[in-house]
Amino acid sequence: MLHAIPFPNTCIPNWTSLHLQRKRRVSTKLRASASLPDTDGVHIEYTPWLVVGLGNPGNKYHETRHNVGFEMIDRISQKEGIKLNTIQSKALLGIGSIGEVPILLVKPQTYMNFSGETVGSLAAYYQVPLRHILLVYDEMSLPNGVMRLQPKGGHGHHNGLKSVIDNLDACRGFPRLCIGIGNPPGTMDVKAYLLQKFSLEERKQVDGALEQGVEAVRILILKGFDENITKFNLGQKYKYHKV
Repeated sequence: MLHAIPFPNTCIPNWTSLHLQRKRRVSTKLRASASLPDTDGVHIEYTPWLVVGLGNPGNKYHETRHNVGFEMIDRISQKEGIKLNTIQSKALLGIGSIGEVPILLVKPQTYMNFSGETVGSLAAYYQVPLRHILLVYDEMSLPNGVMRLQPKGGHGHHNGLKSVIDNLDACRGFPRLCIGIGNPPGTMDVKAYLLQKFSLEERKQVDGALEQGVEAVRILILKGFDENITKFNLGQKYKYHKV
Protein backbone atom coordinates (compact mmCIF):
# COMPACT_ATOMS: atom_id res chain seq x y z
CA MET A 1 0.00 0.00 0.00
CA LEU A 2 1.25 3.48 -0.84
CA HIS A 3 1.92 5.61 2.18
CA ALA A 4 3.62 8.79 3.25
CA ILE A 5 7.19 8.42 4.49
CA PRO A 6 8.28 10.66 7.40
CA PHE A 7 11.34 12.85 6.90
CA PRO A 8 14.16 11.59 9.15
CA ASN A 9 16.30 14.71 8.72
CA THR A 10 17.01 16.74 11.81
CA CYS A 11 16.87 19.84 9.63
CA ILE A 12 13.50 20.06 7.88
CA PRO A 13 12.72 23.01 5.57
CA ASN A 14 9.48 24.86 6.13
CA TRP A 15 8.03 24.04 2.71
CA THR A 16 4.99 26.24 3.20
CA SER A 17 7.24 29.29 3.28
CA LEU A 18 9.10 28.41 0.09
CA HIS A 19 7.74 30.05 -3.03
CA LEU A 20 4.34 28.34 -3.12
CA GLN A 21 1.44 30.67 -3.80
CA ARG A 22 -0.66 28.52 -6.12
CA LYS A 23 -1.90 24.96 -5.67
CA ARG A 24 -2.06 22.86 -8.79
CA ARG A 25 -2.76 19.23 -9.43
CA VAL A 26 0.41 17.12 -9.42
CA SER A 27 0.84 13.73 -11.12
CA THR A 28 -0.14 10.86 -8.82
CA LYS A 29 3.07 9.17 -9.85
CA LEU A 30 5.11 11.95 -8.35
CA ARG A 31 3.01 12.37 -5.22
CA ALA A 32 2.97 8.68 -4.35
CA SER A 33 5.65 7.18 -2.19
CA ALA A 34 6.20 3.67 -0.97
CA SER A 35 8.95 1.53 0.43
CA LEU A 36 8.91 -2.07 -0.70
CA PRO A 37 11.44 -4.86 -1.29
CA ASP A 38 12.10 -5.79 -4.93
CA THR A 39 12.57 -9.32 -6.25
CA ASP A 40 16.20 -9.42 -5.13
CA GLY A 41 15.28 -8.49 -1.58
CA VAL A 42 16.72 -4.97 -1.93
CA HIS A 43 14.72 -2.30 -0.09
CA ILE A 44 13.62 0.30 -2.67
CA GLU A 45 12.00 3.59 -1.72
CA TYR A 46 9.68 5.00 -4.36
CA THR A 47 9.74 8.57 -3.08
CA PRO A 48 10.49 10.97 -5.98
CA TRP A 49 14.03 12.25 -6.51
CA LEU A 50 14.96 15.78 -7.57
CA VAL A 51 18.22 15.60 -9.56
CA VAL A 52 19.50 19.13 -10.15
CA GLY A 53 22.49 20.13 -12.26
CA LEU A 54 23.94 23.57 -11.58
CA GLY A 55 25.02 25.82 -14.43
CA ASN A 56 24.30 28.95 -16.44
CA PRO A 57 21.81 29.08 -19.34
CA GLY A 58 22.75 30.21 -22.84
CA ASN A 59 25.22 29.26 -25.58
CA LYS A 60 27.87 31.50 -24.04
CA TYR A 61 28.28 29.07 -21.15
CA HIS A 62 27.76 25.81 -23.04
CA GLU A 63 30.38 23.16 -22.13
CA THR A 64 32.33 25.51 -19.85
CA ARG A 65 33.81 24.23 -16.58
CA HIS A 66 31.10 25.84 -14.48
CA ASN A 67 28.40 24.01 -16.48
CA VAL A 68 29.35 20.36 -15.95
CA GLY A 69 26.27 20.03 -13.73
CA PHE A 70 24.10 20.79 -16.76
CA GLU A 71 26.07 18.28 -18.80
CA MET A 72 25.40 15.53 -16.27
CA ILE A 73 21.65 16.20 -16.46
CA ASP A 74 21.83 16.04 -20.26
CA ARG A 75 23.71 12.74 -20.08
CA ILE A 76 21.18 11.19 -17.67
CA SER A 77 18.39 12.48 -19.90
CA GLN A 78 19.91 10.73 -22.93
CA LYS A 79 20.71 7.46 -21.17
CA GLU A 80 17.35 7.13 -19.40
CA GLY A 81 15.19 8.53 -22.19
CA ILE A 82 13.80 11.37 -20.09
CA LYS A 83 13.00 14.40 -22.22
CA LEU A 84 13.70 17.84 -20.80
CA ASN A 85 10.56 19.39 -22.23
CA THR A 86 8.82 21.20 -19.36
CA ILE A 87 9.30 24.68 -17.92
CA GLN A 88 8.51 25.15 -14.24
CA SER A 89 9.90 27.28 -11.40
CA LYS A 90 12.39 29.02 -13.71
CA ALA A 91 13.85 25.69 -14.80
CA LEU A 92 14.00 23.23 -17.68
CA LEU A 93 12.47 20.04 -16.31
CA GLY A 94 12.24 16.39 -17.32
CA ILE A 95 9.88 13.97 -15.58
CA GLY A 96 10.49 10.24 -15.76
CA SER A 97 11.89 7.35 -13.78
CA ILE A 98 14.98 5.26 -13.15
CA GLY A 99 13.79 1.72 -12.70
CA GLU A 100 10.48 2.19 -10.89
CA VAL A 101 11.61 5.27 -8.96
CA PRO A 102 10.17 8.59 -10.22
CA ILE A 103 12.69 11.37 -10.81
CA LEU A 104 12.71 14.97 -11.95
CA LEU A 105 15.76 16.12 -13.92
CA VAL A 106 16.31 19.85 -13.44
CA LYS A 107 18.42 22.55 -15.11
CA PRO A 108 17.74 25.88 -13.38
CA GLN A 109 17.58 28.82 -15.80
CA THR A 110 18.11 31.46 -13.11
CA TYR A 111 21.90 31.64 -13.53
CA MET A 112 24.18 29.91 -11.08
CA ASN A 113 24.01 32.31 -8.16
CA PHE A 114 20.21 32.06 -7.91
CA SER A 115 19.82 28.29 -8.42
CA GLY A 116 18.27 27.91 -4.99
CA GLU A 117 15.11 29.71 -6.10
CA THR A 118 14.36 26.82 -8.44
CA VAL A 119 15.40 24.03 -6.06
CA GLY A 120 13.45 25.38 -3.10
CA SER A 121 10.31 25.90 -5.18
CA LEU A 122 10.35 22.47 -6.86
CA ALA A 123 11.23 20.60 -3.66
CA ALA A 124 8.29 22.26 -1.92
CA TYR A 125 5.87 21.78 -4.81
CA TYR A 126 6.61 18.06 -5.24
CA GLN A 127 7.20 17.50 -1.50
CA VAL A 128 10.64 15.99 -2.05
CA PRO A 129 12.53 15.28 1.21
CA LEU A 130 16.08 16.57 1.63
CA ARG A 131 17.57 13.10 1.34
CA HIS A 132 16.16 12.88 -2.21
CA ILE A 133 17.50 16.19 -3.52
CA LEU A 134 20.68 15.36 -5.48
CA LEU A 135 22.74 18.36 -6.51
CA VAL A 136 25.33 17.98 -9.29
CA TYR A 137 27.98 20.68 -9.65
CA ASP A 138 31.60 21.55 -10.49
CA GLU A 139 34.27 21.28 -7.80
CA MET A 140 37.68 22.99 -8.05
CA SER A 141 39.12 21.09 -5.07
CA LEU A 142 38.97 17.83 -7.06
CA PRO A 143 41.23 16.98 -10.02
CA ASN A 144 39.63 17.30 -13.44
CA GLY A 145 37.26 14.41 -14.12
CA VAL A 146 37.33 13.04 -10.56
CA MET A 147 33.97 12.77 -8.82
CA ARG A 148 32.72 12.41 -5.27
CA LEU A 149 29.23 11.41 -4.11
CA GLN A 150 28.31 12.53 -0.58
CA PRO A 151 25.12 12.39 1.53
CA LYS A 152 25.59 15.94 2.88
CA GLY A 153 28.08 18.79 3.32
CA GLY A 154 28.66 22.53 3.24
CA HIS A 155 28.79 24.94 0.30
CA GLY A 156 32.58 25.14 -0.03
CA HIS A 157 32.31 28.74 -1.30
CA HIS A 158 30.36 27.53 -4.36
CA ASN A 159 27.80 30.28 -4.99
CA GLY A 160 25.24 28.00 -6.63
CA LEU A 161 25.40 25.53 -3.76
CA LYS A 162 25.21 28.37 -1.25
CA SER A 163 22.05 29.65 -2.95
CA VAL A 164 20.45 26.21 -2.68
CA ILE A 165 21.28 25.91 1.03
CA ASP A 166 19.90 29.41 1.67
CA ASN A 167 16.64 28.47 -0.06
CA LEU A 168 16.31 25.25 1.93
CA ASP A 169 16.18 27.10 5.26
CA ALA A 170 19.96 26.65 5.69
CA CYS A 171 19.59 22.85 5.63
CA ARG A 172 22.66 21.02 4.27
CA GLY A 173 21.56 17.41 4.62
CA PHE A 174 21.02 16.66 0.93
CA PRO A 175 23.19 14.48 -1.37
CA ARG A 176 25.60 16.01 -3.83
CA LEU A 177 27.65 14.72 -6.76
CA CYS A 178 30.78 16.83 -7.17
CA ILE A 179 32.56 16.77 -10.55
CA GLY A 180 36.18 17.85 -10.37
CA ILE A 181 37.41 20.59 -12.68
CA GLY A 182 40.77 21.30 -11.01
CA ASN A 183 42.22 24.63 -9.89
CA PRO A 184 43.10 27.54 -12.18
CA PRO A 185 46.76 27.53 -13.24
CA GLY A 186 49.12 30.10 -11.74
CA THR A 187 47.46 33.43 -11.04
CA MET A 188 44.59 32.97 -13.47
CA ASP A 189 41.36 34.64 -12.37
CA VAL A 190 38.92 32.11 -10.90
CA LYS A 191 35.89 33.50 -12.75
CA ALA A 192 37.72 33.41 -16.07
CA TYR A 193 38.76 29.82 -15.37
CA LEU A 194 35.21 28.70 -14.52
CA LEU A 195 33.79 30.22 -17.69
CA GLN A 196 36.49 28.69 -19.90
CA LYS A 197 35.95 25.58 -22.02
CA PHE A 198 37.96 22.41 -21.33
CA SER A 199 41.10 21.53 -23.26
CA LEU A 200 40.92 18.44 -25.49
CA GLU A 201 42.52 16.25 -22.83
CA GLU A 202 40.33 17.69 -20.08
CA ARG A 203 37.24 17.18 -22.22
CA LYS A 204 38.13 13.52 -22.69
CA GLN A 205 38.45 13.10 -18.91
CA VAL A 206 35.15 14.88 -18.23
CA ASP A 207 33.25 12.85 -20.85
CA GLY A 208 34.51 9.66 -19.22
CA ALA A 209 33.48 10.97 -15.81
CA LEU A 210 29.97 11.79 -17.01
CA GLU A 211 29.48 8.21 -18.17
CA GLN A 212 30.59 6.92 -14.77
CA GLY A 213 28.41 9.52 -13.06
CA VAL A 214 25.24 8.29 -14.76
CA GLU A 215 25.79 4.81 -13.33
CA ALA A 216 26.56 6.24 -9.88
CA VAL A 217 23.30 8.20 -9.93
CA ARG A 218 21.40 5.05 -10.91
CA ILE A 219 22.91 3.16 -7.97
CA LEU A 220 22.13 5.97 -5.54
CA ILE A 221 18.51 6.26 -6.61
CA LEU A 222 17.87 2.51 -6.62
CA LYS A 223 19.98 1.41 -3.65
CA GLY A 224 20.96 4.49 -1.64
CA PHE A 225 24.36 5.09 -0.10
CA ASP A 226 25.46 1.45 0.02
CA GLU A 227 28.82 -0.27 -0.45
CA ASN A 228 28.63 0.39 -4.20
CA ILE A 229 28.81 4.15 -3.59
CA THR A 230 31.75 3.62 -1.23
CA LYS A 231 33.47 1.63 -3.96
CA PHE A 232 32.64 4.34 -6.51
CA ASN A 233 34.18 7.08 -4.36
CA LEU A 234 37.29 5.02 -3.70
CA GLY A 235 37.71 4.31 -7.40
CA GLN A 236 37.35 8.00 -8.19
CA LYS A 237 39.88 9.00 -5.56
CA TYR A 238 42.58 6.81 -7.10
CA LYS A 239 41.49 6.84 -10.74
CA TYR A 240 44.64 8.62 -11.94
CA HIS A 241 47.01 6.65 -9.68
CA LYS A 242 48.90 4.00 -11.60
CA VAL A 243 49.73 0.80 -9.76
